[in-house]
Amino acid sequence: MSNTSRRAFVRKLLLAPETAIAPAGERTLVCIFLRGAADTLNMVVPRGDDEYYRLRPTLAIAASDGLRLDDFYAFHPNLAPLLPAFNEGRLGIVQAVGTDNPTGSHFEAQDQMEHGESYGHLIGGGWLGRYLRTRSAEVTPLSAVTIGSSIPESLRGAPTASAIESIEELQIKTPGNDAAAVSSILSAMYSAEVGMVGQAGKATLDLLWRVESLRGAAYSPEGGAVYLDDDFSHGLREIARLIKAQVGLEVACLDLGGWDTHFFQGSTSGLQAALIQQLAGGLAAFDRDLGAQRNRVTTLVLTEFGRRTYENSSLGTDHGRGFALFALGGMVKGGKIHGQWPGLVEESSSQTDSLNPVGPSGLKVLIDYRSVLSEVLTKFLGHRELNQVFPNFNPQPVDLI
Repeated sequence: MSNTSRRAFVRKLLLAPETAIAPAGERTLVCIFLRGAADTLNMVVPRGDDEYYRLRPTLAIAASDGLRLDDFYAFHPNLAPLLPAFNEGRLGIVQAVGTDNPTGSHFEAQDQMEHGESYGHLIGGGWLGRYLRTRSAEVTPLSAVTIGSSIPESLRGAPTASAIESIEELQIKTPGNDAAAVSSILSAMYSAEVGMVGQAGKATLDLLWRVESLRGAAYSPEGGAVYLDDDFSHGLREIARLIKAQVGLEVACLDLGGWDTHFFQGSTSGLQAALIQQLAGGLAAFDRDLGAQRNRVTTLVLTEFGRRTYENSSLGTDHGRGFALFALGGMVKGGKIHGQWPGLVEESSSQTDSLNPVGPSGLKVLIDYRSVLSEVLTKFLGHRELNQVFPNFNPQPVDLI
């Protein structure tokens, strides 16, 4: 077999570019999207604002039920598992984050945010895809992974991205399932190669061997972490396994849906409370499980927009504007709520601005979501080419990382 034929064969077999494995100290950004527009006003409760209780007579979280964060804010009681991370300075929150999207459409707002755009200004691909393209010479077959059945819009255009349900899906597909024998043959073949092709091939095989060692092996979370028995926690558990295996994972994406609570939202119990319990339980176990790896990982929790400041006649909340963004990790400036409180007086059309156009009202947006993402890219991932990710955007400082 000629060298050219060998390379074509291996590319087809491994279904991955010929790239080197990222260094062991590579940092990982985990992006969690709460699809359906989470009501963060009932998650990060403005207990110091009397207007909150007036506007939400049945949905408000009573001051006696909330978990005190400071003199103004409290957590929903089901966020209790995250209180240690907040108190120990690993969990930070940015208030009044959002986009300039005026439509109130879940799909348009999600696409805009995942593409990293301003309203009406289309950019090719997703913001994470553009970031990874700036690192195309260094990405590995597992630089970008989403836990689920499809690649999210944020990863569109990435040099490589994988959608998996678990590590067990990652293997060399061969007749007879004899991956070890084929890997040995390929390893011997690449040992005869010289230059970049040989190095890249051996690096890719090394990565696959690392993954192979995880497949089917019993996994014991660290630090006494106990993951809940649901898809969200399962996904975080798989991400933790990949991070610890040091396979070059730079970006991981995971969704938690069901947040569109127009009807019977509930307060300390009910539909949203159950989702909050899933979110907090999964994140707390993930944080504990990472242990010494915490400084290598930052987890962002976003949603497409928040809810209206007041409850509706169906004991739920309708589409709103700003929301509270969560960030978890060893490099996060946690233990505080970043950003100003905008108050609960909804904006009129005469009070609109570039971040709060005419459209669905709600918590006023004070921080463009791209400012948070830009700071994470530069301060956490060390990225210095922001214009290639967010063209013509000038971020405001957030001081989150």
